[in-house]
This record gives sequence, C-alpha cells and structure tokens, in this order.
Amino acid sequence: MWKLFISGFRYKPHNFLNMLVKTFGAAVQGIDALIVTIEVTMENGFQFCMVGLPDAAVKESHQRVVSAIKESGYDPPRRKNIVINLSPADVKKEGAAYDLPIAIALMVGGGVIEAPGLDRYIIMGELSLDGTVLPIRGALPMAIEARKRGYKGIIVPQANASEAAVVNNLEVYGVRNLLEVVDFLRGASDLQPVEFDTRAEFARTQQNFDFDFSEVKGQENVKRAFEVACAGGHNILLVGPPGSGKSMLSKRLPTIMPPLTLSEALETTKIHSVAGKLKSGSKLMTARPFRAPHHTISPVALVGGGNNPLPGEISLAHNGILFMDEFPEFPRTVLEVLRQPLEDRHISISRARYAVDYPAGFMLVASMNPCPCGYYNHPTKECTCAPGAVSKYLGRISGPLLDRIDIQCEIQPVPFDKLAGMETGESSTDIRLRVVKARAVQEERFRGEREVHCNAQMNARLIAKCCRLDESSMNILRRAMTKYDMSARAYDRILKVARTIADLDGSADIQPLHVQEAISYRNLDRGSWGKANAVLP
Repeated sequence: MWKLFISGFRYKPHNFLNMLVKTFGAAVQGIDALIVTIEVTMENGFQFCMVGLPDAAVKESHQRVVSAIKESGYDPPRRKNIVINLSPADVKKEGAAYDLPIAIALMVGGGVIEAPGLDRYIIMGELSLDGTVLPIRGALPMAIEARKRGYKGIIVPQANASEAAVVNNLEVYGVRNLLEVVDFLRGASDLQPVEFDTRAEFARTQQNFDFDFSEVKGQENVKRAFEVACAGGHNILLVGPPGSGKSMLSKRLPTIMPPLTLSEALETTKIHSVAGKLKSGSKLMTARPFRAPHHTISPVALVGGGNNPLPGEISLAHNGILFMDEFPEFPRTVLEVLRQPLEDRHISISRARYAVDYPAGFMLVASMNPCPCGYYNHPTKECTCAPGAVSKYLGRISGPLLDRIDIQCEIQPVPFDKLAGMETGESSTDIRLRVVKARAVQEERFRGEREVHCNAQMNARLIAKCCRLDESSMNILRRAMTKYDMSARAYDRILKVARTIADLDGSADIQPLHVQEAISYRNLDRGSWGKANAVLP
C-alpha cells in the first residue's frame, strides 16, 4: 500500500507564471514510510496532468480537490496548465490520502494562499467534495517517519489524531476540514496539538480483559498446556469433540500471555494502522491481538498482499495469537502458506510490481475435532465415521505443518459433576505471574541473541547449548522417538517445550519429568492415533 503526504515547498510569491512548487512527503511501503517528492508546475493554459504512476483514485483527486477548495470559500487556480509529478515516478501511487497535500500545493502554487511555515509540517488526508477531511490508513508509521526526519509536526484527519499522537516529541494536529488546515498554515487559527501520554495510557489499559480462566471449570491438563505454551511462545493444537471447550479456552489465552512491551505495542499498532483496522479515535494497542479468521479465508487474505498490498491475518496477529478454529476445514493451500512464517516469523511477498516484507511473529493456536463426526475417542458417545475416516481427516493437515506445532493436546468433555460444581478455577492473574516469571528467565538467557526472546524461537545452536539432557532424560526421549517414529523437527520441539517446563519449575537443568511432560504434548505423533478406526470391529 502506498500513501502520500506533503511536508514543505519552495515558495516564490513574486511570480505565478511558470512557477514550480516542490513539496516533500512520504509513502507507506510495507509497514514503514518512504520519502516522496511532489512537484507542481503552473503556467497559462487549460490543462491538468498528473504523472508518477498514480492509480485511478489519485487521478480522481483533481475533481475532489477543486470542489473542496470552492466549498472552503476560495477560488481554485484557473486558466493554468497544471502538472503534478509524484516522485519516485517508478513507484505506483494508490489511495485518496494524496488529496489534502495536493490541494495545499495547488493553493500555494496558484497564489491563492501564502503558507510560509509549511516546510515544518507533514500534511495528509482524503477530501470529500465539501472540504471535509476523511480518515486515512497508515497515520502512525507516517508520524514515526516525520519525527525521524525532524519535522515539527504532522497534520492529519481528526479521526487519526489520537493514533498519530502516540509518537512523542512531535506536534500532532487533528483537522476536520480543508479550511482549518488553510487557517492554521496562514497563522489565523489557534488549533492546538493533541496531547497524549503514551506511557501512562499504556500502563493504565494493558490489564483490561473481558475473560478469565477462573470461569473455566475442569480441563486442568489443558490449562497447564496453555501455561506452558504462553511461557515459551509455543504453537499449540487442541483436538477434542464438539462442546469440550476448545474455543472457550482459546479466547482466554491472551489473559495469561506476558504483557506487551511499549516497543511491541507501537509495532503492533503500526501494523493495524497500515491495514486500516484501527477504529476512529483509537490510540495505542495495549493488549496482544487475537485474530480468528474463518476457514473460508483465502491465502492472500492470510499472508497479505493483493492489488493494493496490505498486511494479512498472520501480520495482524503479530505479537499476539492467530486462532484457527476447525483447523482441517481450512483449504490445504491456506494451511501450507503457514509453514514458512511459523519458522521465519516474517513473510516476504514478491510480485511483478512490488515486494514487501511484513512481520509475522505470532503464536498459532488451532483447534479441531478428532474426526468428521467429532466423537472419536469420546468417553460416552460412539464414533460413527467410516473405517479410515479418522486418519483421512487428520491427513488434511500435512506432516511438516504438524511438526511445526510444538504442543498437540487432546481435550475431553468436562464431567457433569465438575460442570455443575460451584468451585472456581485458578485465575488468569495467578497463571500469568508464573508465565511472566518464566519469560524473565528466558529474556536473561537470550540477552545477547538477536531476535530471540523465548524458547520457541531457539535455533539449532541454542537448542544444543540450552537444552542439554542427562542420561536418564535422554533414554526417555530415545524410547519415545523410536516408539512413535517422530521426526527430527519433533525432537527439537520436545527439547524446546521441556526447556520451558523447566523454566516454569525454576530448574536450571531439564529433568526427566520435564521431558516426559513434553512428550505427552505430542499426541498426534503417536502411531496409534486414529488406527483403531481404520478396521471394522
């Protein structure tokens, strides 16, 4: 996605014929900004020309801009040959965020207004025909770039002001219409910058949740698996019959994850800003994102891209959770595109006209029924699937993808006695304290490592260094690998999970019990899974 905003100009009030106005702006590429130059020239004539690979929305800005200038009480430049160049000319320009900077450039270049302080501000926004300034995408990364480049302030639509004000040491002005912008630049307005204390807001709102694990009755083994997953950043798959609580438990997972750091919150907010997913008036995202796409999603919607490149669901879940319910019901092409981002934690999208890189450091949480009817291994209901249906159903998920899921946990329905009981489970706050403590151990362990913050991100070198096993633990793992015919990737996953369990227990070394628990979380690796259904009794 490319968006443009204007920042400055060269103004020559003594001569409006053959006048060249240069303005400086930026475009959003991926989730970052790129400097762009707008050149406007006017001379006597009656033509209007825009060059620099503008799309249809950009070309149509001429009609919107002229109408907005008229409705604001000014006469647009007349009897002029107007040429607008959007540089770099080999980059396609898309969207309506160009309207406001183009309008200001035309008014200054045509001698309609004077704005001597324009070079200190970045301006951006879409214009309606009556001059109203409408919201845009990417306000936050543009504000970040404005501060980086040393501008005094940024002028944005009022709906985007709170979002852009997250950036400290930058004056952010929210405007409702073109007239407010003109008056401000002429010095005839008392428009005040938006005030926002980023750190205070971050500390105040990051503990607000609508769910809690204390509301879940039973399922202690699954809660433990979730605790391990959050403590080490591990991907997890829940397998169980309908109504066993898979979705209910998954929705409460963000309540026990470690709080976002301020830098993570800024990065997450920036991604959602570029994608246009922030609500009007939104500020800093303080809770980890929880994305739950429907199983009819397309590969492009999942990974990002498209004609107008935007982040996909895996990038919107960055620093948070991607929840994929009814996992085998997703198309095979959709599931397979997850393999590379799960390993690399970013997604590179290359097309003929563009190449962008989006972050994808998410925690995958998936759930599925054990078979088409949903009752394989159910304690009270009989599976009605045909012979071989269980193995075929599981086969919709490829082996390489299953290997990338560290924890595979089977879940059973809660018995009536526990369901009807008055006892409440352990609260999310108590579980979260243990998770945060384990993450602190990992942060210290990987302090000198670049882009490694938790056990799930360990590479082969770090696994060999941090996951050493004694003879007893190695014998347990050897027997399990041989019995269940596990892959080398599964071997690494078991070691990572065992390291996390040891961190939760406060143990410097991995003990045999830690290895046994880690092996117990590889349910789908067992050779007996689904085989009982393969032959008629």
